[in-house]
Amino acid sequence: MHRTHVKVLEDVLDANGTLARANRADFDREHVTVVNLMGSPGAGKTTVLEQVVRSLPGVRVGVLEGDVKGSFDAERIAALHVPVTQINTDPSFGGECHLDANMVRSAVPSLALGEIDLLVIENVGNLVCPAEFQVGEHARVMVTSVTEGEDKPLKYPLMFRACELALVNKIDLLPHLDFDLEKYLYHLDAVHPGVAHIELSATTGAGVEAWRDWLVEVATHGHVHA
Repeated sequence: MHRTHVKVLEDVLDANGTLARANRADFDREHVTVVNLMGSPGAGKTTVLEQVVRSLPGVRVGVLEGDVKGSFDAERIAALHVPVTQINTDPSFGGECHLDANMVRSAVPSLALGEIDLLVIENVGNLVCPAEFQVGEHARVMVTSVTEGEDKPLKYPLMFRACELALVNKIDLLPHLDFDLEKYLYHLDAVHPGVAHIELSATTGAGVEAWRDWLVEVATHGHVHA
């Protein structure tokens, strides 16, 4: 049974990889940089997006929102007059806890790639599955918050190894929490040595400029290899 399970998983990931490469070819053809934004529910993925999508100098941005159900996050982005497309994994894709390459491919015709320079895919909130499925992105960003505990890189190492940038959100809450930022950064470096990170607060604006600059750099000065 175990060998069969492993074989099925390998086949699924192989098929996903083929579609991810097709997505990547489409994005490259249209000169669109794609960032896969991942993190747990409540980490602040949508909020950190709201802080930057309206003001990326010289960069036309679009957003692809992934959720199991509902369109709350997409509505928040749309209210900023940013083009947004919604993917719900329930019921069309079985209620999956992640986006895969096939789901993203189904949305490509709605993305108007010729009218944007940067596509941010906000993945379904989950600390496990999204890291296993490439969708054709050029870079991955992991959002974690100080409310989640400093042990998360050790508990979910694949997610943190898979990213090119780690955002540490909600730092304005540090005075009120038993969270050791230095210990968190030590654990982060242990599972992904040298990975870039930005400490920010979407509430106070601390670190938001650095996050904006990172996105502009990725979109305008070459792709980050995933």
